[in-house]
Formats: sequence, C-alpha cells, structure tokens
Amino acid sequence: MNDKAVAITRRPGEDLTRVELTHLQRVPIDPERAEAQHAGYRETIRSLGLQVIDLPALAGFCDAVFVEDGLLALPEAFVLCRPGAPSRAGEVDSLATALPGDRPVLRLSSPATLDGGDILRIGREIWVGLSGRTNAAAIEQLGDLLSPFGYRVAPAPLTGALHLKTAVTAPDPETVLVNPAWTDASLFRRRVIEVPTHEPFAANCLPLGGEVFVQSAHPATAERLDAAGFRARLIDVSELAKAEAGLTCMSVIVPPPS
Repeated sequence: MNDKAVAITRRPGEDLTRVELTHLQRVPIDPERAEAQHAGYRETIRSLGLQVIDLPALAGFCDAVFVEDGLLALPEAFVLCRPGAPSRAGEVDSLATALPGDRPVLRLSSPATLDGGDILRIGREIWVGLSGRTNAAAIEQLGDLLSPFGYRVAPAPLTGALHLKTAVTAPDPETVLVNPAWTDASLFRRRVIEVPTHEPFAANCLPLGGEVFVQSAHPATAERLDAAGFRARLIDVSELAKAEAGLTCMSVIVPPPS
C-alpha cells in the first residue's frame, strides 16, 4: 500500500431488499438504482485521490455492502469486528481476505459483539456505542487490544439510533456533528453542531479530501456545516438509505500504516 488513504467498499447485491432493519419500515428498494448510487459514491471517493478496493457483492449476505460494520482500520492495526446480527457473522472472514498485509490483524472473541458503525475514532480517542448490536464485552476487549497502541476506548450512551455514528460523527478533529436526541454531545468535549430536528439522520457525515459529505436528503444540515466553516457537499444515496445506510457505513477508510 502507498502512503495515501485507501477506501474499501463492497457492491450491493440483488438481495439488498432483505437487509436487517431496526428503526425503519421496510419499503421496496430498486437494486439497479442502489447499484448506480453506490457507483457514484465510489467514484466520488476516487475523485478525491483515494484508491478504492471495490469488492464484489457477497452472495448470501445482503448487509455486506455496509463494510464499516466488519472492520476498524487504524494506522497500527486492523481490528476485525463481530457484528451483532447473527445473519452477518460470515461477512468478516471475507473482508479479512481483502486486507493489505501491512499491519497486524486483531480479532475480538465471544461474548463480544461489535458493529463498526458503533465506533467513533477521533485521534487517539475511541468511543463505542452501547447499542443493540454492540455490547460491553466488546468495549472491554477493544480497550485491551488497543491500549498498547496508545488509544483510549470509552463507552458512549445511545438511544433511538441503530449505531453511534448514526447519532454523531466528526467533520474534523475539533468538531462533532450530533443528533442530541440520540447521544450526549457533551461526552465528546468538542465544538458541537446539532442537526436540525427535521433531519434526524443527518449526523452521519463523511469527511474526505477537505470536504464533508452529507446525504442529499439533508440540505439544512449541509447549510449548518457551511456556516461553521466547512465545505459541505451533498451526495445522493437515497435508495441505500432505505436499508438504514449512512455515508460512513458503505466504506472503510484505511489510513496509511504507521
């Protein structure tokens, strides 16, 4: 791998209509439109100068497009997660075969369950959401695995959202974008930008290449980011959003190895 960040993505499959849903009602998903939107997502990442490792759809695993849930990528190591939904257990080994061999690969063990969407890393601080998919055993194990590398791992409260990063992300290291109804913004000790109440899912933003990407369904949040000094950019993943997709969950941004 070179000294630039790399993005890992996986294409959506024809069975996307059978994904696990927690907070949204199931509605019809057009697989062709979902694939076109995912292709646009990948091309956007490429346009910022990142290499994209584009994995094929994984037969039999309709949630596998959400690669973030299977992997935490750090400069010092990869951590393979243990997704909390039993139907997703087979995704991780497939993802592991695509990893560069430039750093150690660490694993959690039972009884830990951990979705990568519950992990918010800002520098050397890592918050892990206690959700329906991630448990306290995972937080303890992750802390033990990462303490030799100087990371601090701490739990984060979460109510009403599937994952922690549905409720909060960091557009830059000094700022968090938060839905305060779903997590306690003061926990993160940073400047806070709250999403509008009519855009509750907008807290999941993807900062890349000096820009902050927001779903096109959330223009008011983009305006708030612009007003705070960011360069917000809208991207349409509306078909994938029917499967509870956020912008971060469809890629793993792999930093260069340290």
